[in-house]
Amino acid sequence: MTKSSALQLPLKLRAGRKTDARAQFGALCWRERKGKIEICLITSRTRKRWIIPKGWPMHKQTPAEAAAAEAFEEAGLSGDSSDQCIGAYSYAKPLHGNVAPFIAMVYPVHVRNVHSTWPEQHQRRRKWFSQKKAVKKLSEPELKHIVANFRPQPRVL
Repeated sequence: MTKSSALQLPLKLRAGRKTDARAQFGALCWRERKGKIEICLITSRTRKRWIIPKGWPMHKQTPAEAAAAEAFEEAGLSGDSSDQCIGAYSYAKPLHGNVAPFIAMVYPVHVRNVHSTWPEQHQRRRKWFSQKKAVKKLSEPELKHIVANFRPQPRVL
């Protein structure tokens, strides 16, 4: 699923403090249809805003592998993920009674399979958008910029 890179190593996680910024890995899920790039967005669980799949670092997985795992769990998508981070964005959200800062690093996932069943299918909605429409649906300015400027890189074999 993931294109390997000698620079990307699996993570070894340590416990953090509540005031630490938390890192997440997001998947920019894309495909090409009729010569145009489409981006898949999902809804958040509670507020139903349009977002990209993202989640926590996973022990002994590279960031790209963790992003690809989130793409499947949250959106039912699988494909080829790239070890190259294409951008990062920050946001704050409630966590354990506090507001915690988050930094999400974004990895592209070229979608090859759209599954009809997946773990969070009853909690979220997924939808494909043109790149321009995806940008309009998103809330975070930095993420909008990442999506607007995304250009697929040719695969190196």
